Amino acid sequence: MTEGRATPGASELPRLDDRVLETLEGSRGRVAFSGLRRLLGAHPESLSRALHRLEREGLVERVDGGYRSLVPRPPSTADAATDRRAIARVELPPGASPSAVAARLSGRWFGNLRWVGAFERRREHLLVWARRDGTGTVLLGVEPTALRVYVREGESGGDPSEAEDAAYELLYHAVEAIRSGGEGRPSGASLLAASPVDPPRLSFDN
Repeated sequence: MTEGRATPGASELPRLDDRVLETLEGSRGRVAFSGLRRLLGAHPESLSRALHRLEREGLVERVDGGYRSLVPRPPSTADAATDRRAIARVELPPGASPSAVAARLSGRWFGNLRWVGAFERRREHLLVWARRDGTGTVLLGVEPTALRVYVREGESGGDPSEAEDAAYELLYHAVEAIRSGGEGRPSGASLLAASPVDPPRLSFDN
């Protein structure tokens, strides 16, 4: 890790370098500079210096779309995205490529949602946006046959119902982006509430 780390009790908050590395290690993917700034509440110049230090030490590398950690993760390390709660899903149109869909949505801003970065998952592409008011994040899982939106459990601040509204907003914008991008018009696309009982079916068709 980085040299000169603060000893326990020396500060209420860890060094920015440590917080950056912890965020990148937890993502298993790439996080945009602006995404790191929002997640950590860091000043741009301070964040830039922290990233340069971590790059020099070989702990972080800059990649297309942001930064990622070079620190190996043990197989037993808990996934940072396990604290998410599913809100809704929508089926992808037949023939749609999950990789192409993820690439089309990555880096975009939707309404009050600002791009953070992409997590690498075993069976899905997990894309993350931060709410503009700073009250939390919304995640979009691009699966082989569907899109699924999540909110993080335990995030401080904000109304839980507003977080769910943001998740539905993201799903709506994602569907519209796929339609306009030529991924096939999901004529039968339906929004399914994430629920243990049979959810209502709401059509996205015009």
